[in-house]
Amino acid sequence: MSGIDRVFRAFADPTRLRILHLLLAGEHCVSDIVSILGAPQAKVSHHLKYLHGAGLVEVRKEGLWCFYQLRPAQSPFHATLIECLGHCFASVPELAADRERAAKVRASGGCCPR
Repeated sequence: MSGIDRVFRAFADPTRLRILHLLLAGEHCVSDIVSILGAPQAKVSHHLKYLHGAGLVEVRKEGLWCFYQLRPAQSPFHATLIECLGHCFASVPELAADRERAAKVRASGGCCPR
């Protein structure tokens, strides 16, 4: 599967889109993503692995914790996709609840020490 195919397949799942939406605002640990989405840890980890394989996210390990963030754009195509997602996500009302929960998690410091 080509890289472009894998990227577009990554966009085909609502959970992966929700994760990308969260990561547009900055880095999150897996546990915080689980808390924000209200999804099982195994499901979130599976989708993060898929997004990593598609080249959309990168992981930083610190002790026992894994922190995910959007991968910096590797090409003009990649940069345009990320910009497009930001604009598209802003107009999806269902993502507002995720944004609110993410803000609360950030304000509390999250569950993982930094």
